[in-house]
Amino acid sequence: MKTALVAALLALSLPIAAADRVWAAEPAAVGIALENYAYPHPVAFLPLEHGGHAVRMAYMDVAPTGRANGRAVLLLHGRNFPAGYWAPTIKALAAAGYRVVAPDQIQFGKSSKLDDVPVSFDRMVQDTAALLDHLKIDKVDVVAHSMGNHVGVRWSLAHADRTGRLVMYGPVGLEDYRLYTPSVPLEKLVADDEAKGPDAYLSELMTSYGLTLPREAMTPYVELREGLKRSGDWPRYARSFAASAVAIRDQPYLQDVPKVSVPVLILAGERDGTAPGKGYAKPQDKPKFGHVLARAQALAPTMKDARVEAFDAGHLLHLERTERFNAVVLAFLDEGR
Repeated sequence: MKTALVAALLALSLPIAAADRVWAAEPAAVGIALENYAYPHPVAFLPLEHGGHAVRMAYMDVAPTGRANGRAVLLLHGRNFPAGYWAPTIKALAAAGYRVVAPDQIQFGKSSKLDDVPVSFDRMVQDTAALLDHLKIDKVDVVAHSMGNHVGVRWSLAHADRTGRLVMYGPVGLEDYRLYTPSVPLEKLVADDEAKGPDAYLSELMTSYGLTLPREAMTPYVELREGLKRSGDWPRYARSFAASAVAIRDQPYLQDVPKVSVPVLILAGERDGTAPGKGYAKPQDKPKFGHVLARAQALAPTMKDARVEAFDAGHLLHLERTERFNAVVLAFLDEGR
């Protein structure tokens, strides 16, 4: 299978209207650990233990391609995308002299999947510490996207001495979703996700994320999901993925954000209305949440050293506004020299 980046570039060249999109009747199966799905850089694995299970944490460790500055950047992915989607960000950071570490957390991407161990963001912080210890990296700047902010904020609180600067990009969790959404049984989350065909999933990505990209730019990720559904281990994957939705709702970090002591840059799209669980909220409550930029602007003044930068885009700034995103992130990191 082509990398997501190459496939996306090819897709952008196809003059296919959304309504005319024809999905493969039998897409190629993709292994539950994305074994036959290429990443933009070599992938290594760190052995770990979760709930009595031996697991492996996948990661890319990319050396600087420009003059090395002695600093490292940790990239924390969101829920719906594997770490490979960081390709343009990795390229820019490496060219600027940074060592870049981009892991897949356990339950995501090429890392192990478990369906009998709850997703824990505190555990993801522990796994991240183990990875950086393994790589002998003492301190990192952190760029966290979407769900990754549940890890990035917790990391910066637990390891302030190992954190230079924190970029909170398209953060989910700037509100307490328990106020608006009911607790949904895992089995229902799995069944509802299973019922989504490729067109429904594509529309969900485009609308809930407020994306300014052509619909075809998201088709590689839709096709990846369809390939996973043809895996014999899809039921295990589906349950582990649903467990992360439970964690996002039930493990808020909003109350701890003002305690973050490191410099923070919050990047948010003006069109980003991402609100996990919104589909299960009461009709009268749905308009109350998902205003990512407004939440960020209200939250920043409560923090020790934080500012917000708005983009005319949606939830995937590093793909929608790549050049500006890279420039803004690099300028912020450069302030820490």
